[in-house]
Amino acid sequence: MREDGTWVRLYPVPFRRLGETEQYRKYDWINCRITRNSQDRRPESFRPLDESELKPTSHVGTEQGWSERRKIVLRKARVFDKLDELILGAKQNEISLAVFKPAVVIDFVCEREDSREWDPKRLIAMRSHIDQFSLFDDNEWRKTFQVIPKLPYKFSYRFQDANGRTSQLQILDWEIGALFWNCVWRDPQRNEQNAVSKVKAKYFDEFIAKDLHFFLGTTLQFHSVAPNPWLIIGVFPAPYQTQLPLF
Repeated sequence: MREDGTWVRLYPVPFRRLGETEQYRKYDWINCRITRNSQDRRPESFRPLDESELKPTSHVGTEQGWSERRKIVLRKARVFDKLDELILGAKQNEISLAVFKPAVVIDFVCEREDSREWDPKRLIAMRSHIDQFSLFDDNEWRKTFQVIPKLPYKFSYRFQDANGRTSQLQILDWEIGALFWNCVWRDPQRNEQNAVSKVKAKYFDEFIAKDLHFFLGTTLQFHSVAPNPWLIIGVFPAPYQTQLPLF
């Protein structure tokens, strides 16, 4: 997000190739010049004009019940509560990133993927791209590039919006996959069902007790053509604000 609450989709960002002083955390402010991403028609899509300019400048913490984060995400940014409005906006190519407030979170759904391995054709294409060294870039990272394990489960929220519309949206967030794998790897038995239970305990039992909002986004492939192109690309589980007595 920009300081005024408007969204920016910034890519490609070679995060793992950034130096220690350039790598940023979630909720860090960063400075860099940006330009439209000509390969992506979605209105919020940009790319860094110069990757070396990506610098973290400050961090938005969780002090006073996430007050600063709430100010940016829930007051400066527009918060949607009706999915039909977002679907129409995507079809008209007016919006592809949004903050969304579900009226009721009904369930957290876990479904086993059909395959535990990545599509071999996609892997070959990716490897071919990675092996194409550039004459002008630092290519050292290409020598150690590794594909992360495929997440063997799909996680989704079922919810109702302000109009009473019931939907189920998949969560495509790096953090939920990292949580699952950390739970698996820390378990001496590598029990995936225990890991799934721990993921649900956090994303459902813990988060629905908070002022939960979704960060929604569309994919380039289905942005303006799918009946519902929206996915959950992040969650905002802010604690509820408590109003102090006046006297």
